Amino acid sequence: MELANRVQSLTPSSTLAITAKANELKAEGHDVIGLGAGEPDFNTPTFILDAAKEAMDKGLTKYTPSGGIPALKAAITNKMKHDQQLDYEASQVIVTTGAKHALFTLFQVMLNPGDEVIVPSPYWVSYPEQVKLAEGHPIVVEGKEENQFKLTPEQLEAAITPQTKAFILNSPSNPTGMMYTKDELEALGSICLKHGIWIVSDEIYEKLIYTEQPHVSIASLSEALYNQTIIINGVSKSHSMTGWRIGYALGNAQLIKAMTNMASHSTSNPTSIAQYAALAAYSASDDEILRMREAFSERLDRLYSLVTEWPGVSCVKPQGAFYLFPNVKQAVERCGFASVDEWVKALLEEEKVALVPGAGFGAPDNVRLSYATSLEQLEEASLRIKRFIEKHQS
Repeated sequence: MELANRVQSLTPSSTLAITAKANELKAEGHDVIGLGAGEPDFNTPTFILDAAKEAMDKGLTKYTPSGGIPALKAAITNKMKHDQQLDYEASQVIVTTGAKHALFTLFQVMLNPGDEVIVPSPYWVSYPEQVKLAEGHPIVVEGKEENQFKLTPEQLEAAITPQTKAFILNSPSNPTGMMYTKDELEALGSICLKHGIWIVSDEIYEKLIYTEQPHVSIASLSEALYNQTIIINGVSKSHSMTGWRIGYALGNAQLIKAMTNMASHSTSNPTSIAQYAALAAYSASDDEILRMREAFSERLDRLYSLVTEWPGVSCVKPQGAFYLFPNVKQAVERCGFASVDEWVKALLEEEKVALVPGAGFGAPDNVRLSYATSLEQLEEASLRIKRFIEKHQS
């Protein structure tokens, strides 16, 4: 049969082959260390699990409003007021089936065929694909490694055309873990205001930061930027709730209403039980978040120190999220492989370590390593990777 053009244009995930091979090796009994996880390895905190059970016992298992239960919307607006001193009304909030669904729905209601969205690379793999599914054009602009993978105001200005509708900002970033400073955000924001383009600010990793530099939402910098920004967030990363699928968007009430109307014809509503679990997450202190963040910080320091010892590999130390994004180009060339993808495949086959090639993130010279696993596993994986490089370089 002939599939719709919108799906024929999608780029297959570069991680599928590696993931399938890793699972095959595990099934055969091999000791495979996977460093590709895009989720915390901790279980959801007990008090959140208890809240979900209580919701079930009370019979809160029915349909909810498409945009989310009022209590959760209120908790989200309270969080934004506490964390960023931003005021939102309930009409400016939609609760979605994960932050990914918030982004997908936003692009569907925001973009017309031919509209352009500026996507800085390295990027989260779904940004360009979701723009294409909305019949828009992703305009990829490379964030240079020497600038910590961040876009400069000059690069943003040069990428804007009469067709530009939006600019995606992800800070801290997946896959690089890099953060924009307040001054950098102000410079980028002024350009967006000058040209009247929307800012889509993906802040899903805001709670996982390992420096003294605080997270700053671009929407908090001025009233004009507040009005021009749609914030995307959720509880997946901050509260180790990836499987619960609760995200949200905040911003322009007209856009939020359109998103809510569209969601009513797609998912109907986010899962009721998961919403009450998220309500508990946002009604408690940050103690559990801090505990997980301390563990991630320790792992980051340890893994980064190990990666710097790998021959032919360079790495910018990230400030947030739970990924390293080292450049392995020299190591790949010295090992005699034609591409990073081939190098990653051989590493998995020979040393049973699974990494994610950077091509899927728009950075073919890099690989993404997640440190959402134990220190012991990270140290063993590093030992194997270093051994693999030294063996092939000799």
